[in-house]
Amino acid sequence: MKSFIRILRCVREYKIQSILSPLFIMGEVIIECLIPFITAKLIDNIEAGCDLSVIGKFGGLLVVMAVASLACGALAGYFCSIAACGFAKNLRHDLFYAVQNFSFSNIDRFSSSSLVTRLTTDVTNVQNSYMMIIRTAIRSPLMMVFSIVMTIKLSPSITLAFVSMVPFLIVGVIVIMGKAMPLFRVIFKRYDALNNSVQENVSGIRAVKSFVREEYENSKFKKASDAVCADFTKAEKLMAVAMPLIQGASYVVMIIVCFFGAKLIIRSGGTEFSVGSLSSILTYGMQVLMSLMMLSFIFVMVTMSLASANRICEVLEEEPTIQNCENPVMNVQNGSVDFENVCFAYSKEAEKNTLDNINIHIKSGETIGVIGGTGCGKTSLIQLISRLYDVTEGSVKVGGIDVKNYDIATLRDAVSVVLQKNVLFSGTIKENLRWGDKNASDDELVNACQLAQAEEFIEQMPEKYDTFIERGGSNVSGGQKQRLCIARALLKKPKILILDDSTSAVDTRTDALIRKAFKEEIPDTTKIIIAQRISSIQEADKIIVLDNGMVNAVGTHDELIKSNEIYREVFESQNKVGDLDA
Repeated sequence: MKSFIRILRCVREYKIQSILSPLFIMGEVIIECLIPFITAKLIDNIEAGCDLSVIGKFGGLLVVMAVASLACGALAGYFCSIAACGFAKNLRHDLFYAVQNFSFSNIDRFSSSSLVTRLTTDVTNVQNSYMMIIRTAIRSPLMMVFSIVMTIKLSPSITLAFVSMVPFLIVGVIVIMGKAMPLFRVIFKRYDALNNSVQENVSGIRAVKSFVREEYENSKFKKASDAVCADFTKAEKLMAVAMPLIQGASYVVMIIVCFFGAKLIIRSGGTEFSVGSLSSILTYGMQVLMSLMMLSFIFVMVTMSLASANRICEVLEEEPTIQNCENPVMNVQNGSVDFENVCFAYSKEAEKNTLDNINIHIKSGETIGVIGGTGCGKTSLIQLISRLYDVTEGSVKVGGIDVKNYDIATLRDAVSVVLQKNVLFSGTIKENLRWGDKNASDDELVNACQLAQAEEFIEQMPEKYDTFIERGGSNVSGGQKQRLCIARALLKKPKILILDDSTSAVDTRTDALIRKAFKEEIPDTTKIIIAQRISSIQEADKIIVLDNGMVNAVGTHDELIKSNEIYREVFESQNKVGDLDA
C-alpha cells in the first residue's frame, strides 16, 4: 500500500478522469442491478395476464435503462483509458527524470537492464492495475453489494443460502494470492536477468560473432528465459485454481437457489415467492459470483503490480548521493585543479580504496599527462573533477573552490570529458556535435572539427555534417568516433578538457596534430590527458604516474625518464615496439 500511495502522486492532472470513471461505473452498476428487478416485475405481470400496454411500458423502461447503462459504461471506459494512460505517462516521466538525476554511485545500485525493465514492464503492470482499480475494482464490489441488497429485498431466506458461500470463496482467493505473491517478486528479478542477457548480446554482437560465441549466448539466454517461464508457470498454476473454484461455487449456488426457490413457489402458490423473483435471484446470484471472479482477476493483477510498484518506488525514492549545497557557487573562475589528501572508494563496503592519499596541484592552462597500468585509478581520478563521484576523504578543488560547493550543472559545463568509451547518439553529425553547445553556429562546428582533426573525413561523407550517425556510432570507425567526441567536447568551450584515453584509436600523426591544435588554439584551457602511449603526453607540462591507486611520481618527460622506473620501463617497451615495427 505504501508503494501504491507513493506512485499515486503521478496521477496529477488526471485526477478528474480518475474520479469520473468510478462515478459512471457506479451509475452503470445501479442500472444493471435494477434491470433484473424490473424484469421480475414484468414476468410477474405476464404471469398474471396483463395486456400489451403494460408489457410495452415495462419494455420501454428496460430499453431506456439498457441504453443508459451502455452510455455509463462507455463513458467510464473513456475516462478510465485517459486516466490510466496519463498516469503511466507521468510515472515513466518521473522514473526517467529520477534516473537522470542519479549520480554514478546511484546508477551502480541498479543495473541498466533492471532500469529498462522498471521503465517498461513494471510501469505497464502498474498501469493495468490502476485501470482495473478505478474501473473493475469499483464495479465488482458495488455489483456484489447491490445484488445482495436486491436479493434480500426479494427473499432474505434464499439470499442467506448463496451468500453463505461468499466468505469461503474470499478465503480461498486470499490463500491463493498469498502463495502467488512471493513468486511474482522472484519473476521480476528473473526478468532483469533476461533483459541483461539480451542487452549484453545486442550491444556486444560484434564480439559475439568475432569469437563465435553464438551458441554460448543462446544457451545463456535460454537459461534465463526458462527460469522466467518456470516461475511464471508455477504462479499461473496457482492463479488458475481461482477460476474453477468460483465456477464450482456458481453451480452450487444455482442448484441451491433453484431448489429452495422452486420449493417456496410451490409451497406458497406464488404468493411469497414468484417465478419472476426466482429468475431475478438467479441473475443476482450470478452477478455476485461473477463479481467475485472479477475480483480474483484484480487480485492477480494487483499481486503482480505490487512487486512492480515496489521496484518502481525503489527508483523514485532513491536519493541522489550527489546534490547541490544550499548556496552553490554559479561561476568557475579558472581551470586550476587541486587534489588535497584525496581518498576514494566506490562503496563503503570496499576493503581497499581505489585512490589513496592523492595530492596534485594543476595550474590553469597547463597540459597534464596521466599514465599508469590498468586498474591504477586513472579514470577514477578524473571522474572526481567533474563530481561524477564524491571523494571518500579529502577534497578536490576547481578554480580554488571545493567541487562540492559548486552548482553541479555549472561545474560540469566548465569541465569537458571525453570518456574512454565514446558515445554517439542516433542523429546527424551536427546534432551530435551540438550536445556540446546547442546554440553553436555552423562555423563553430567546423572550427571544433578542425581542431579535433575530424573535418577531413566529414567532408568526404555524402551528406557531410548532415550525415546520419547510427545508434552508438556504428557507421563510423573508432578513430572517427573519438574525433567527433573531442569536437563535441571542445564546443563547450571548457575551462578544463579531460581526454580519457580518447585518442587511442587514431594514428600517431593525427594524435600529434590534435595536441598541436590544443596548444595553439586553446592555451588557456587546462588539458588533462590520460594515455597509454607516452608519445601522446611526453610534451605535457607535467606527467603524473599512477600506481596501485597512488601517485608514484610527478614530473616532465625528461625528469621521469631519469628518475622513475615505471615511466622509463613503459617508454623503453614502447620504443622497442616501434623499432620492431620499423
